[in-house]
Amino acid sequence: MTRHVNMRCDLHDDPFDCPDALIRFSAKFQEYGLIIHDGGTSSSSIDFCPWCGTRLPESQRDRWFEELERRGIDPWEDEVPAEFEDERWLATSENATS
Repeated sequence: MTRHVNMRCDLHDDPFDCPDALIRFSAKFQEYGLIIHDGGTSSSSIDFCPWCGTRLPESQRDRWFEELERRGIDPWEDEVPAEFEDERWLATSENATS
């Protein structure tokens, strides 16, 4: 799985433009998806590795929205803090709940 997520193409900077790129990983949500090559940036979330069947880590998408709501931030209307654009928010939200 790691090899597919980290695959870099010499011809395409964006994995959504590369027909050989199959998997995307969202650090923000800690979720994996199969890239849908339809000209956009869509992907279909997956819970298991397509090659070995291992269960993948649970998505943190709901928790991401809950943490923003707890802080009074509307991600559709307000500016989202930079640490919420990747996995950094997980460490700060865990410290806040401890």
